[in-house]
Amino acid sequence: MTLWGIYLRGALMGAADIVPGVSGGTMAFITGIYDRLLAALRCLDLAALRMLLRGQWRSAWQHVDGNFLAALLAGILTSVVTLARGISWLLAHYPVPLWAFFFGLILASALVVLRQVAYWRPGQWLALGSGAGLAAVVALSPSLAPVEPGLLSVFLAGFIAICAMILPGISGSFILVLLGMYTPILGALRDLQPEVLLVFALGAGSGLLCFSRLLHWLLRHYHALTMALLTGFLAGSLLVVWPWKRPLSWVMGSDGEPRPVQEVPVSPGAFAELGADPYLLPCLLLMVGGFLLVWWLERRWGQS
Repeated sequence: MTLWGIYLRGALMGAADIVPGVSGGTMAFITGIYDRLLAALRCLDLAALRMLLRGQWRSAWQHVDGNFLAALLAGILTSVVTLARGISWLLAHYPVPLWAFFFGLILASALVVLRQVAYWRPGQWLALGSGAGLAAVVALSPSLAPVEPGLLSVFLAGFIAICAMILPGISGSFILVLLGMYTPILGALRDLQPEVLLVFALGAGSGLLCFSRLLHWLLRHYHALTMALLTGFLAGSLLVVWPWKRPLSWVMGSDGEPRPVQEVPVSPGAFAELGADPYLLPCLLLMVGGFLLVWWLERRWGQS
């Protein structure tokens, strides 16, 4: 596989992780680089650190498959930086159609992950229900993040969200949605706020080192159980990205504008009664479009 091919796969991963839909891990999985990615991440260990301390730069680079990781990271960063501003604009001006597109992406992603459950036993059904229940509780609860998040919140968001890059099924940006940190982080990317981005990157790096081996162990020893849990989590999380919602409670932001901190899904008709345009036909088309996009990617690369 050429470095250009790895770069393009990284660009797909970055595009997936900037929207709360298909995960970067799913993109790695269906484009044929997932095993190599896990292997490279597992090599970020004490042996690599000892090589660096001894000045064995070339050996350390080869140990961690540096060319692969560098090309992949370049592709990821390219997509993240170029897409952040456009998505931020859409969230501000057309949030309902955008969330409809995300809904279609996540629905299809749940079906992709569901296909990875090789067998169904009581444990798998319990994991499926637990994942769906947990996501539903989070979706219907008040926002977990403060209206004006501090650097500690940013660090923790990066620490938790990074799991999506190495685990198929859960989008890192979707984790940020659940934590109430999607808009702040997207704004930091859009406005290039170096302090916030650095703290977020430190959190992501710390989470990557902590979780990569654990996730590899879970997928190796409890693959069906893990995939069932992820499928349930994705299914329940559809409540989070449902485009039509009614706010239950508000807080005042630092800009003097009220912001919802708890919302519940409603029908398009009930949403229209609140005085907002439900964009019903565009939303339905975007849902189908998001679903078909994931279906096409899985059909195109799912067997590679």
